[in-house]
Amino acid sequence: MKEKSYSELMKSSTMKKQKNKESYMMDLYIEMLLFEIRLHSEKEKLLKKIDKALDEKNKIDFLKLSKEYKELTKRFGT
Repeated sequence: MKEKSYSELMKSSTMKKQKNKESYMMDLYIEMLLFEIRLHSEKEKLLKKIDKALDEKNKIDFLKLSKEYKELTKRFGT
């Protein structure tokens, strides 16, 4: 088996580091996307429940759900 030269080893090491960085960034982007999807979904569900409470003139549910929505938006800065 042929031994690799120093420059080949360095090039190989650099390529591995670059691939690791790219993999980390891709994982980070995926995590951010999933988080955003979940947040959007939660907000939509709450808004539908708020609308239903308004349609039914249910003040207690409306106030409770509105508070949850406000906390959700405050917590995630949206």
